[in-house]
Amino acid sequence: MTAEQLINEAEASLVENFKKADDISEFNQEKVLKAFNKYSIAIRHFNGTTGYGYGDDGRFTLGSVFAESLGAEAGIVSPALLSGTHALSVALFGVLRTGDSVLCVSGMPYDTIRGVIFGEGNGSLKDFGISFDCTQLTEDGKFDKEAIEREYFRLKDSLKMIYIQRSRGYELRDAFTVAEIGDICSFVRSLGFTGCIFVDNCYGEFVEKSEPCDVGADVAVGSLIKNPGGGLAPTGGYIVGKENYIDLIGRRLTAPSIGNEVGSYAYGYRLFYQGLFMAPHTVNQAIKGSLVIGKCMEMLGYENFPKLDKTPSDITRAIRFDTAEQLCAFIQSVQEASPVDSFVTLEPWDMPGYDSKVIMAAGCFVEGASIELSADAPVKEPYTAYFQGGLTYEHCKYALKKILEKLI
Repeated sequence: MTAEQLINEAEASLVENFKKADDISEFNQEKVLKAFNKYSIAIRHFNGTTGYGYGDDGRFTLGSVFAESLGAEAGIVSPALLSGTHALSVALFGVLRTGDSVLCVSGMPYDTIRGVIFGEGNGSLKDFGISFDCTQLTEDGKFDKEAIEREYFRLKDSLKMIYIQRSRGYELRDAFTVAEIGDICSFVRSLGFTGCIFVDNCYGEFVEKSEPCDVGADVAVGSLIKNPGGGLAPTGGYIVGKENYIDLIGRRLTAPSIGNEVGSYAYGYRLFYQGLFMAPHTVNQAIKGSLVIGKCMEMLGYENFPKLDKTPSDITRAIRFDTAEQLCAFIQSVQEASPVDSFVTLEPWDMPGYDSKVIMAAGCFVEGASIELSADAPVKEPYTAYFQGGLTYEHCKYALKKILEKLI
């Protein structure tokens, strides 16, 4: 069977999956458009500002539109938030104080945030006397309520935050659905928890019809070069949630005496607004790409997650390989099918924030943008590639064809 025949067969089997993805995209597009309408977005909101940025209506309103689109009361959207990890770090330090405890109920967090949490002598939460404990997941990758309850009562007196990582990171579990996040929010509230429920929402925005703040989360954080930037935002991150927490976080982003009153960006905000507007459609393209790639890899005998009988809860797909050579060849194939730097031969390297060598394909218009077709992997057992993004379904198919030609 040729690569093209394999793709055609996979597409034929995914008709219902694609219809569901289209329905979600249409719902979310309407939701975002209503947010734009609510805040009467006009050309003036795209204008840049300089200096302090007092009265920067574009900046302030952008936060409001993001918050409305993501089910929250208030929001901060800023190019000064340099990545998802940076946005998470600012939000954590904004909410937490010395002596506070955090309980992460989704297992060990993603590699790049661990230095923020557990680092020594680098200004981490640990350095500031903030403790961070984790409950492991069940064998099937779900929240372990018995462990959560046990740890909640152990930490009760100092516990100020429940931390949830929605996406899988470099794990083989599925991303958590919004319903699962809502259920665990209700569960910890039933135990008596009154603090902040905090969600790392990276890779999950607009994959479902609802968002974590719709179902009980107090704060949700993400990167604009992932889903909500729609492939257009050139940089930045967002933090949305309850107004009281966003106020605290704003005082960490700038200064305690200033908060969200200042912040300028001379280059203007059009790409941030337009990226958000495009995000539901762009995420839909990435989800369809993930589905067809997952189906083809399954047909060739490669184990991958999430399984095709499940609706994806984020844009990432984990694909297992037997050897480091197979893993690297897959990542290299993605780079070769990229519009930018397709001629580059990738090699594993010691990437900042990771505890093993990483190989990363990211031939993107925006450097490192995970909403664009990309793939990466720590080069260690189990040899697993993490594939995500795709601005257009057509690009996903083209890359898949290149990958399959090598595998077949």
